[in-house]
This record gives sequence, C-alpha cells and structure tokens, in this order.
Amino acid sequence: MSRSNKIHNPNWRHTALAVALSMSLGGVAMAQSTSGSIFGQAPVAAGETVSATNASGVSREVAVDSAGRFSLNNLPVGTYTVTLKKGGAVVGTREKVAISPGGGTSVNFQAASPGVTELGTLSVTASALPSIDVSSVNSSTVITAADLRKLPVSRNAESIALLAPGTTSGSNYFNGPGGHALVSFGGSSVTENAYYVNGYNTGEPYKNLGGFQLPYGAIDQQETLTGGYSAKYGRSDGGVINQIGKRGTNEWHFGGQVAWEPRFLEGTPVNNYYGHPNVPASTSQVNYALEKPALAGTLHQYRADNKQWDTVYSAYLGGPLIQDKLFMFLAAETTETQSNNVEIASNRKVQYNNDKDTKFYGKLDWNITDSNILELTALDNRSRNGAGRTYAFDYNTLKSGAFVANNDVTKDNAQFYLGHFTSYITDAATLSILYGKANFQNPTIYGNTSPLPFISRPYNENPAYLPPGTGPNGITNAQTNTSWSANNATNGTHGLRVDFDYKLGDHDLSVGIDNMTYKARNQGPNQQNPFNPALNYYWRYISATTVQAREIGWQTSMTMTQKAYYLQDSWQVASNVLLDIGVRNDHFTNFNDVGKPFVDEKNQWEPRIGASWDVNGDSSFKIYGNVGRYYLALPDNAAERAANISTYLTTNYNYTGIDANGVPTGLTTQDTPATTSPDGEKGLPKDPQQVTARNLKPEYLDEFIVGFDKKLNESWNYGAKAMWRDLKTAIDDECSPSRIGNKLLAQGVDPATLAGPDPTIPAPAGAYYDSLYGASYCRLINPGQTNDILVKSSDSAHPNILVPMSQKDWGFQQGVKRKIGSLNLYLEHPFDGKWQARVDYTYTRGFGNTEGQVRSDFGQADVSKTEDWDSWQLMDGANGELANVRKHQLRIRGAYQITPEWLVSATLLAQSGYPKECLGYYGTGGSGKAYYGPGHAGDPTAYNNYGSGNYHWCNGVRYPAGTLGHTPWTEQLNLGVHYAPAFADHKLGFNLDIFNALDQQRAVQTDPTGNSSYNRYTNTLNINNSYGDGIFFQPPRTVRLSVTYDY
Repeated sequence: MSRSNKIHNPNWRHTALAVALSMSLGGVAMAQSTSGSIFGQAPVAAGETVSATNASGVSREVAVDSAGRFSLNNLPVGTYTVTLKKGGAVVGTREKVAISPGGGTSVNFQAASPGVTELGTLSVTASALPSIDVSSVNSSTVITAADLRKLPVSRNAESIALLAPGTTSGSNYFNGPGGHALVSFGGSSVTENAYYVNGYNTGEPYKNLGGFQLPYGAIDQQETLTGGYSAKYGRSDGGVINQIGKRGTNEWHFGGQVAWEPRFLEGTPVNNYYGHPNVPASTSQVNYALEKPALAGTLHQYRADNKQWDTVYSAYLGGPLIQDKLFMFLAAETTETQSNNVEIASNRKVQYNNDKDTKFYGKLDWNITDSNILELTALDNRSRNGAGRTYAFDYNTLKSGAFVANNDVTKDNAQFYLGHFTSYITDAATLSILYGKANFQNPTIYGNTSPLPFISRPYNENPAYLPPGTGPNGITNAQTNTSWSANNATNGTHGLRVDFDYKLGDHDLSVGIDNMTYKARNQGPNQQNPFNPALNYYWRYISATTVQAREIGWQTSMTMTQKAYYLQDSWQVASNVLLDIGVRNDHFTNFNDVGKPFVDEKNQWEPRIGASWDVNGDSSFKIYGNVGRYYLALPDNAAERAANISTYLTTNYNYTGIDANGVPTGLTTQDTPATTSPDGEKGLPKDPQQVTARNLKPEYLDEFIVGFDKKLNESWNYGAKAMWRDLKTAIDDECSPSRIGNKLLAQGVDPATLAGPDPTIPAPAGAYYDSLYGASYCRLINPGQTNDILVKSSDSAHPNILVPMSQKDWGFQQGVKRKIGSLNLYLEHPFDGKWQARVDYTYTRGFGNTEGQVRSDFGQADVSKTEDWDSWQLMDGANGELANVRKHQLRIRGAYQITPEWLVSATLLAQSGYPKECLGYYGTGGSGKAYYGPGHAGDPTAYNNYGSGNYHWCNGVRYPAGTLGHTPWTEQLNLGVHYAPAFADHKLGFNLDIFNALDQQRAVQTDPTGNSSYNRYTNTLNINNSYGDGIFFQPPRTVRLSVTYDY
C-alpha cells in the first residue's frame, strides 16, 4: 500500500554430551528462557549427591546415578556453588559456576581435572565455566553485566545486540520506544524480531518496532539469539533480544552511576549539501531537467550545530528481606537529553528539544521451598520526546530567529507485571507457569496549536507568486503536522505460558502452551486538525503549476490473539550425540475495529531439528546443526488501512497565487473526477472477508545452520557457522482490482457486472464493481501463491464469487524472494582474570524482491502493507540486493585489566555499505501526460501522481537495488578507560568511553528518489536535487564520562 580448560581425564572423554542429555539438560537454547542447567560427572560411589546454591538462596540437590552422572535443570540464570557430597559430607566444591539462558554448564568432579587443588577431601576451583557448551545447538551471544562494565557500549539493548555476529543496524527511519535505531538479524526486516524481559514479550505491541527494556544497570545478562531455537519458542523469523534482570541476594548491595555525554566533547556533525545528480539529455519524447538548478551544490541541511548533551542518573538496591527465603531488587534510571535540530533548508526551522527517558525495575524472589520458587517482576518504561520550542532559522546567517511554536511532545509509556512460578516436582519433572500483563500509553501532547495547513515541498512553489527575495525554498508557516494522533491512544497485552518437562530414560520431553493477546485502541493518524476542525488536509506543491491537497488518516482500534502449543524431545542418541526434535503449532487471529476476524491462520506447523556432536567427548570440539521453520504473525497494525476505515485522498489544482502562509490561492481543479484515491482508501467501512485472501497463510521462513566450535589451546577457541535463510511466504497487500476483474472476464462473467457508474446516466454500477473498486480496493495476499479472493455481489441476482488469483493472474514475474546466506568465522579468548578478546568476520550475500514487512529505502512502516506487490509494475526491477544485508562485517571486542585499578577496552565494527537504487517513473519512456500521467504507462498505479517516483526505473532504465553501487564502508571504533582506585576498595569507578573515536561521519543511507516530478505542461521529467545525497550519517564522536559506586 502506498508508502575454559580442556579436561584430559580418559574416564570423562565421550561423556560430556551424554551427561548433558541423559540427565535431562534440554539441548537447544531457549529464546525467552530465564533458566539454564548444570551437568557433569563424579566418581562412582554409593550415597553421592550434588547440590547447587546461588546467592539468592536457590538450592537444588540431586542424586548421582550409577554411571556417575548428574544434572540440575531449570535453574535461574546466575552464578552457583556446586557441591559434591558423599553420605552427607562435602567431598568437592566448584565455585563461580555461571549459567546462561537456555545453556548448560558442565562441572567435573573427576580427581584428575586440571585446575583443581586437593584439600584433603575437599576440591576447590575458582571458576567452572567451560569455554564450549556442547549441550546447545543455537546461535546466540550472551553479554553479562560483567561484560557491560568493561566494554564501551551505548546504554540500550540494540547496541548490545550489535555485538553479535550477523546483526546490522536498521534504517534510522525506524526507531523503538526508546528512540534507538533497531536491529536487523541476518538480513531480515526490523519488525521480525522479538524482545523479552524475564521471559515475557516486551516488544512494541502495535507494529513490533523494537521493544521495552531493562534499566541498563539492572541487566544481569542479555542473550542475543540469531537463529536455531527450539520448538518451545516462536513468532520471530529475525532474531531475539532476551534480557534477564538482576535479583536480590543474601547480601545487601547498592550503588549508582552518574554519566554525562557533554555537547562540547561531541564531534561536529557534517553539513549536508545538495549534490550534482546526472541529468540525461532530453529526447524527442521527453525533456529532462534538474528540479531546482539553483539548489545544486548549496547547503541542504546545516547540521554543524545539531548536537546534544546527555545526562544519566541510575541507582539500585538489592538484598534479603528474609535470609535464604525472600529477596528484593530495585533499579531506576533516567536519561535527560538536550538537543538542537536544524531542519532542512526548505523548512528553515530549528528545534530545541528536551527529552527524558525513565525506567524502573523491581523484582521479588520467594523460595517457598527448595522445590518451589515464585518470581514477581514489575517494569516501567516512560519516555517523553520533543518537549521544547521551535524557532525560525536563517540559512543566510545560520542563526535562529523568531519563535514559531511550542513543540509537540510524544510519550511512550509501558508498565509490565509478571508472575513466574517454578516447581521441581521430582528430579525428573518440572512445571513452569508464567503470566504477564502490560499496559501502554502513547499519547501526543500538541504544543503546536496552529490552525494552518502544513506546506509540503515549498521549494516547488511558483517563484512568480512569491515576494521578492524569498529564495529557492519558498514559503512555509508554523504548522509542523500533516496529521494528528489521539491523546488517549493505548495498547495492552496479556500472556500465559505453561511448560512441563519430564525425563524419561534417554529422552527429555517438554510440552507446553504459549498464548498472547494484544489490544490496541485509538491508534494511527487522524487527518482532522484539532485546533481547526474544518481543516482535514495539507498542501503539497508538485510543480510551479500544480498543487495537491492531501487528506490522509486512519485512526482506529483492533485486537489480535496468538496461541501455540509445542512438543519437544531432547534425545541422547549416543554417548556424545544430542538430537533435539520438536514441533510447534501456531494459531494467529487478527480482528478489525468491530471485533470481526479478517485474518485467521490455523495449524501452522513448525518442525525444528537440532543436533550436537561432542567430537572428543570432553567439551573441546563441537559440531552442530539446526533445521527449522519459523512463522511470523501480523501485528495489530495490520488492521490499520487494510481492514479498518482509512482515507487517502488527493486533489490536484492549478493555482494563481500564494499567500503569506504558503497557502495556494486562485484554485481550479485539474482532473475529472477532481478527488481520487490512488489505492481506494475513501473512508468507507471494509468487509473483513474481502480485505484478505480467504486462504491467507502467515509469513514464514526455513532456516539451515551448520557450524563448529573448537578449542585451539587452553586459552583460545575458534569456530565457524554457516547459515541459510529462505523466506517461503510473505504477506503484503495488492492494489490491482482490475487484474481480478480480468480474471472474472476470463471466467465468463458478464462485463456489465464490472462496469462503473456512468455519471451521465442515473444507473447503478455493476454488481461486482463496489466489491472490486470500493473500500476493499487493496487486499492482503501471499505474493507468488494462488490467492482465493472473495468478490461479493451488490444485488441478489448475481452470486458471490471466489476468484483464484495466481502469480500469473496478478502479472508478477516471480513470487516472494528473500534468500540470504552467511558464513561467520570467529576467534575468542575468554576472560581469564586479565584479558578477553573476540574477533568475528561475517560474509553475507542476500538477494530478493522483498525486504520483509517494511521498506527501509524510503521509511515505509505500514507493516505488511508496503508499496511492494501493489502492482506488477512496482515489482518490475525489485529483484536485487537487500537493504539490511552487509556483504562484509568485521567485529572486534576486548578488554585488558592492566592493574587491579586500571582497565582498558575497545570495540570495532567495520562493514561494507548499503545498496543504492533509483526510484522514478515506470518503463523505457514515452511522451506527455498520456504516458506519465496517473494511471498511464509511466505511472500505472497513479502513486507518483505527477510527483516523486516509486518504481524501480529511472529515466527509462531499470535499476534493481545494488546495481548503482553501495554507500561507503564504515568503521566505528569505541574506546574505554576505567579506573577503580584501591583506596575505595575498587567500589568507586571513574570511566571514560569514546564512541566513534575516529569521528567518521559517512552516509549510511542515501536518497533513492531519482525522479522528483513530471511537468505535464512542459513535458519535463524532473531530476531530484537530493538524489544520491546522504539521508542518514554515522553519529559524530561522543564522549561519555561517568562515576559509579557499587557496594
């Protein structure tokens, strides 16, 4: 729709993986998991038990079996002391045993293990964290609170996720609730991810753009999952960001931090100048001209003063309310940002903003008994963006001027309440129940109360109608809004998850349900100005002769349910071979504004198979693989425009003057009918049965992974992983009702039933006309599949017809295509008390005609309702490189403890660029309005409407993405220096972090629009002045100074 140490004991060899499985470890990492396992082997003796205890009082004890194997499953993530007992007496201890989400940690009590000191009957080792987890077949990166204290990382989940190989930062057109750019996993779109906090989905509930997250100081671990998770989890075909919050312990701890990113230490943002795009020579058919020749080489946006000052205050407190029984942890964080934003030259305004982002986190842990644990979590995120004022800005003097308006303030508030009960029924059976509820409010508080209409593209105003000295950028007014949001916009979610795990011989069986409900109220834009109710449009200047009134709005409500059940079996096939087999069934239902389902997708079966081979049997060499299918539901936003009432109307006028507010005067309409909708959005109710294909299937992809991890020596690990992702089905809307009409004619339907109303004869339209061309003009389909479209009759004389529309019927040259392959190579030195380092190189190739649910090139966030697939002409030339694929990526991160007081650290991300493209008018070229006019050969969808181009053609040439090259390589180097003085017992810290230390500010995305407009009176195709110029750039160097105290 329009726009660790190697174990040499021979008795241990060939048993590490066997212990992991036979003792009910559960082989595949769990995307939303908040628990892990400890497994291992001890000398065979009667009366042996192994217990694991953490600082939060969680304690479990299991018997050692006849083969000397033990396993403690579903333990909350954290650090444990593991004790071997014989007849109740302690004979061995392993301290600082850390487990990560869904992972397994091996502990060996065999006497010959290196690093173990014999103390009579007591063996003690400082750390028992193995370097390779042979029990897991997933692809994940776990960053702990200790890592975050060392590494120079920005304080948000997305920046942490970018440490994982295969991730890229998405387009800055798309931001999450905290205002941060989102992450693409493996080339997928940024809406295909899942966010979790303590096991509950905290994704942005309306469009799934990002998610809500913990205060930075409350993060115990963040798992970034890039593929290969088990049947227990789903609803993501991108990646998963899984945060585990801290919990109280048997010791009281408190601390805080103050951090500053001063404006005066920030690098100067580069100014953005108009380029000199190539203008083809005019032909006998059409003239070519630069849209505004006077703008070439001039200042497009003054960015040198677009700086900000960030201040962060955070604090935490945790400890026992009842020793070993009841614990609490509280954390709070607030970030205040003061910033300037000089807008582009045609707007001539500067905004002074004061943003605030606040997070609260609270957790209670109650160890009811050693076998029953209750966890309660509360999370509150509140953001306020845009508060401040807007002033005029003089691009001649580069100074701000008169006050224009107070800024509009957008708020994004969320409250989450979670309860998680875990019962270790027996050593073989575990029950987990998680229930959560969340409330969201996203109102806009309008500071700008202007009653005037917004003026779009004032640089196209006819200079003959402007006062002398106006300049090339035209006249605007104080209005900054094209539409308005409701001040009572809300969302809500609630979810229930139940998991039951049972050990049966060599099988670890899991069964469960995973249900979520989403409700959205008063979402989307409203075209009516609340400060001038008579105004429901804004003006866009198309050319010196044409101005367009645009009425756009679709404020509405909707509901969605997601239900699933699964069965999972972790099977010990052999002593060192794990096979994880599972299947999941998802059911997705989307309801419109009156509660009727318009999407009901049942029985979505997702097989998942993973395998791990512990080659040497000692956790030193693992070969693994994974095959899985992953389905993705439509978010609530799908009902917006697609199933609910929506309006998108345009009217083209001639004009003979422009008033002092930029409003055109002397208007006469140009077309008949005067007002049209490019995609049938005329503000009418929609039939839920007609807005989607009756056999619609959800988006899904198939994923294949194979890799290995191996110890190089006692200090280094290395490995490789190859991944292939193939998008099999997608959902998007088509807007070509005439193609359905053609199929009806081919089936013998009377042409009169398809005829439109004749304005000269008082006769009704044909029986099928309204169904085809009315409110259901655009329909959700599976591109490339045969879609059954319901066409209803407006009278009783003709039947309703189910029309099977094949790929050929739509005119598409191919179906949906997104194929991405990658190879990652890594070398790692885990932290040994002195230093740590990891190097990743990722090579990725991806091709296709579909980015996913959104369009990054021009920022279209209409989820699964993009311009893609609206017509076959819009897809001609779409098959090229993918927006979120970077061919080469090099990641390096590391930290070095120089002395107990001083630590230095660094991260580096170097990657190749974004594929360029050119969007314009369709086809090899023609002449006049009869070719370039709306609905004609050069603009068959009428989306250009004499304005900017939407097709993958420019100036008569087809340009798939990537054929015009790429944006430059970027290299971002972050540095950190940390000082923890001994006089304060290393509890006080002074920290310096430098982000983008090289101050590189290259363009990361460029303007893709090649043709900006067509002038029907001069037969001229205009070249966009800013084509190929940077839209988004690397942020300039910033410096963070912070002081921390941890007791």
